[in-house]
Amino acid sequence: MVEIFGAGFGRTGTLSLRTALERLGFGPCHHMLHLLECPDAVPLWRAAARGESVDWARVYQGYRSSVDWPGAAFWREITGAFPAAKVILTVRDPESWYASAASSIHAAATAPVPEDADPGFTEVRQMSLDVVWNGVFDGRFTDKEHAIRVFEEHNAAVRREIDPERLLVFEVGQGWEPLCAFLDVPVPDEPFPRSNDRAAFARLMEDRRAAH
Repeated sequence: MVEIFGAGFGRTGTLSLRTALERLGFGPCHHMLHLLECPDAVPLWRAAARGESVDWARVYQGYRSSVDWPGAAFWREITGAFPAAKVILTVRDPESWYASAASSIHAAATAPVPEDADPGFTEVRQMSLDVVWNGVFDGRFTDKEHAIRVFEEHNAAVRREIDPERLLVFEVGQGWEPLCAFLDVPVPDEPFPRSNDRAAFARLMEDRRAAH
């Protein structure tokens, strides 16, 4: 059962947060990159993108937490399905977020599909187009003003609709202290993780090509 749900968009420090949550004992933590390794759940996410009813307990079977897309696109449904879950909204300067997302995850999702891509990669890529780029952003992510407005309206809606006692608005640069206080766990005696979605994605793509 999901105990912690990350409602922040991709490129707001979600991979760092995933690493931190797993370090704190709240793993496994669901993240878009995990679907590249285990694409079996992709049809369920595509069904959700079509507006079909989804059994979220089935989607998240075996997971204690979730961050990043595709979950963030369905934050209302998922936080409703797991009413006891604490919610973390990762935030970032909108201009910085857009520049980062445009040059990394959006570029990867819209680039030509490699000829040696395996079916799992192709399925995850199509799901990300359905859920995120054609869903959340209405196919208009390259319109910077529109994309930033979607980003800001999403963050405002989460703040407005989630009970403040259930919600942590978090910048990963704040480190362990606010996160651990929110989760009521001790602060680890080690640096807060600094993970990079773009680098992890590139490594995973290379690994998949090598194994193809």
